[in-house]
Amino acid sequence: MAEIDSKEQKTAQGAGGGAIGKKLLQLSPSPHIATSASAATLMRNVLVALAPAAVFGCVIFGLPALLNIVVSVAAAMIGEAAFRRVLKRESRVKDLSAAVTGLLLALAIPPATPLWMTALGAIFAVVVVKEFFGGLGSNVFNPALSARAFLLMSFPAALTEWNRPNDLSSGFMTFDAATTATPLNIIKQGGGIADVADSFGGVADYASVIKTLFFGNRGGSTGETSILLILAGAAYLLATKTIDWRAPLAMIAAVAAGSLALGLDPLFGVLSGGVLFGAVFMATDYTTAPLTAKGKLLFGAGAGLITVLIRKWGAFPEGVTYGILIMNAFTPFLNKLLSRKYGYVPKKKPSAPAATGAAAAKEAGK
Repeated sequence: MAEIDSKEQKTAQGAGGGAIGKKLLQLSPSPHIATSASAATLMRNVLVALAPAAVFGCVIFGLPALLNIVVSVAAAMIGEAAFRRVLKRESRVKDLSAAVTGLLLALAIPPATPLWMTALGAIFAVVVVKEFFGGLGSNVFNPALSARAFLLMSFPAALTEWNRPNDLSSGFMTFDAATTATPLNIIKQGGGIADVADSFGGVADYASVIKTLFFGNRGGSTGETSILLILAGAAYLLATKTIDWRAPLAMIAAVAAGSLALGLDPLFGVLSGGVLFGAVFMATDYTTAPLTAKGKLLFGAGAGLITVLIRKWGAFPEGVTYGILIMNAFTPFLNKLLSRKYGYVPKKKPSAPAATGAAAAKEAGK
């Protein structure tokens, strides 16, 4: 059931029995699934799962990364509250969905993105991508990824400038971080694993490159670098039943298989860039991912394949953002194609009656 809170409907009169009340209730579209978990509980779980990657990003990229996180979360929450106030709708700040959107955006962009761009992206995410479509649960595309795509198209120079991880001995409070190429950028420009190893400094072999990618002391978006901490967040979300395993696993498998088919290193393809981050925190979005088990598998596989195709032939070295957003557009089709009948019990075929009398004797004579 969904509340209708327009001013006119609050004062509406019943057709046959006086005032209906301050608020009318409208039956929302099916399916109607009962659950004890509230939106705030689910969002709180996501925030907890994101915390390790966020803290690690602040440690290796310094104060600019921290400021981006604070600005993005604040802009998302204030922007949503202000927009809903203008429309005279109840504030939804307490459900923490805006906070999650702001944090996801901050972790999906370069750590030194200008703060005003980060704020603009966060407001775009919660107002244009979410509230324009009706608010939480009604948006078609993932808000954080849509905002990232918007910023990338509007400010490509700023959104493709990556910071080299800080020398931790120099301390946390640093602004003048050196820029570097990400591992995917190096491969896109025609380099090889040896060039990636050189960019890490002091790393000499393939195993060391994979180890560095796994633990995350490399250039990239604030939250995507440490695969270990992303997997820790995934384990927490799975343990609390906040996310389903199908879409992430299908996306990771598709990236590995697609990379292998196109002559790319599958392990490098999975560990570099934002594949794990997108698979765990973006492809599992309740609103923009399919409802059914088969739909989730197809959604993840499609996002993974599109990611690999963009990496191979696209203008950008990374394709996770567009892979997931394109599959968001297919979600309604997948829900319709692989729909689940709720509350429907198929009729059992009646068993054939046993033969009696002459018919039984005749059957026995055979």
